[in-house]
Amino acid sequence: MRKERFIAWMLALAAMSALSGLALITAFIFKEGLPIIMKVGLANFVGSSDWYPTEGAFGIFPMIVGSVAVTVGAMLVGGVLGLSCAIVLTQFCPPKAVGILKPAIELLAGIPSVVYGFMGVVILVPLIREYLGGPGLSVLASSIVLGIMVLPTVTSISVDALQAVPREYREGSIALGATKWQTTHMVLLKAARSGIATAVILGMGRAVGETMAVIMVAGNTLDLPRSILDPVRTLTSSIALEMGYSSGEHRQALFATGVVLFVIIMALNVTALAVSRRRAGRRRAR
Repeated sequence: MRKERFIAWMLALAAMSALSGLALITAFIFKEGLPIIMKVGLANFVGSSDWYPTEGAFGIFPMIVGSVAVTVGAMLVGGVLGLSCAIVLTQFCPPKAVGILKPAIELLAGIPSVVYGFMGVVILVPLIREYLGGPGLSVLASSIVLGIMVLPTVTSISVDALQAVPREYREGSIALGATKWQTTHMVLLKAARSGIATAVILGMGRAVGETMAVIMVAGNTLDLPRSILDPVRTLTSSIALEMGYSSGEHRQALFATGVVLFVIIMALNVTALAVSRRRAGRRRAR
């Protein structure tokens, strides 16, 4: 009994240490970033396109647009491919092949992001420049690289969501004369839509927070992108590129950029958690 109580206290301490670390990071980011937001004004900081830190102009709107464009493009690539892989692995693939393909896809998550960026610079950027035009370093290049990076997250969670659908759904559909694809499309995907939505949202969080690979293939210009072939700068790229030499209000503005990024990612995570809880509630109701 005493031993179990000691283990419980140790586990509680470990959990509290993780929460304390998150609280300290949050407090530090907001402490450093909020003063410049209060001085400039949230509307000017978020809605202005003028980013001239040495002249006191702090507008991150082009970076927000860049982050949104790259993230949406990444989900069009990684979300579609990830869901397609999950459908094939759970519905149309032999068990032996699943035992090989699923670990191989999940292994992509362990590759350092700088490797993805390097492959994008060496292979993808020249192809875009030669066949589509533009500088090559662009929204399109960033979207493809990030799409491949979020593929393991979307695939793994989507597989779990599809496998969690009761077997009776599939068997009932087949018994009524539906084909395997009709069963997958009309029954399984609808039953697993909450889990698939969670996979997409978590993939978006992964994409919007990526730094190194985006720096290498995005081009990092402060102009608003008007085409997927235009270069772009994201919120994370701006922080990583300028933090090394910033000081004073410039440094505070970068922390304020981190505050905006923190709020975006936390909103995505809370949304994913809410969707997941709603799915669990529906299961209990059944």
